[in-house]
Amino acid sequence: MSDLKTQPTQATLAAFLAAVADPARRADCAAVAKLMQKITGEKAVIWGTGIVGFGRYRYRYESGREGEWPVVGFSPRKNDLTLYLMCGFDGAEALLARLGKHKTGKSCLYLKSLASVDLEVLEELIVRGVAAMESQRVR
Repeated sequence: MSDLKTQPTQATLAAFLAAVADPARRADCAAVAKLMQKITGEKAVIWGTGIVGFGRYRYRYESGREGEWPVVGFSPRKNDLTLYLMCGFDGAEALLARLGKHKTGKSCLYLKSLASVDLEVLEELIVRGVAAMESQRVR
């Protein structure tokens, strides 16, 4: 069985943010990092070259593959600021309806900018996501 390619690195959040070319996206990333650190109580860890994660949880698939991954995180992708909320969005329809302009995937929340969303609702979504992962969290 192969190892997960995206692994924690020694890169710093400051260096990661400095490499985000667009100033508005960089500011959004800094704000999300501050929010996620506050909610998780964890410092940022850079995973691979493009993901900032907070906290860790342990997973195991039916296939036997297992590993660790961030409880929550984000990535400044080309088209969107992508937030990773590992619990997904089942049961979060009311919050998502109040959030503002966004798209979702299975456990990804895609935002064009923080200016287009309600930050209090975003915080509620992240808090919900962290709480849902608590039983799998690695301390």
